[in-house]
Amino acid sequence: MDEALQAAKLAKLVEIEGYDSADELMGAVFSDAVSPAICTNEGCDFTCEMEPDQEAGYCEECHTNTMKAAPVLAGLI
Repeated sequence: MDEALQAAKLAKLVEIEGYDSADELMGAVFSDAVSPAICTNEGCDFTCEMEPDQEAGYCEECHTNTMKAAPVLAGLI
């Protein structure tokens, strides 16, 4: 996944989750056992809760293993 798409998906996840910044989202994620995740396929913005280190979770919309958790998108994990 290229860096531009990864950054765009993280920004979309921040927006969908209602945070003002990725830092604010990360603060919430690291105080919980689950993390918001987003499908990394272009054109799909399906989100759900997954493990914070998820790199290839199943997308129920695309039926592919393309879900990434916020900390992975942010490059923290």
